[in-house]
Amino acid sequence: MENDPRQRLIDSAVAVLTSEGVEAVTLRRIAREASVSHGAPLRHFAGRAELLAAVAATGFAELHERAAALPEGNPQQRLLTACRRYLDFALANPAMFELMFRPDLIDVREPELARLSGAVFEQFLDLVTRAQAVGWRRGTASRPLAASLWASLHGLAALWLRGGLPSAAESSDVEQTLAVTLNTYLRS
Repeated sequence: MENDPRQRLIDSAVAVLTSEGVEAVTLRRIAREASVSHGAPLRHFAGRAELLAAVAATGFAELHERAAALPEGNPQQRLLTACRRYLDFALANPAMFELMFRPDLIDVREPELARLSGAVFEQFLDLVTRAQAVGWRRGTASRPLAASLWASLHGLAALWLRGGLPSAAESSDVEQTLAVTLNTYLRS
């Protein structure tokens, strides 16, 4: 962990979130995990919502890094790979994924969270736009197309994580279900 007390609190919150879920992330618990006084979190965060926003920002930062590390190549293939990485992230980090999209728990106005979540969508929009430039879904407005595809991916991940899809899908294979979802979008 870092020496920076604020970052140490965030790192402790991420660790608790990952191992026990969002309900376990309380200011008092995080202070204990970070080995600081129980009042220390309030010197760095206005409250739990701001701490959770900082934690959620780390999730968006990871999503951004995953998309930034896409291999070069065909724009449509890059978009498909980004979609798979989004789903992989969600399934590998269920508590973080849930937290990132819980405006009832996080301070969505927190500047770093707003910046990073916006950057992730803009990055995804750029992938969609580049795929359109080589013929995929040409003539469809890019921003609504990106939003629709993201919503489909998000819904697929959320349903899978909550147990709503394995019994409804013909296959318990996430990859096969994702392929069907993406195929729907790939048809021109």
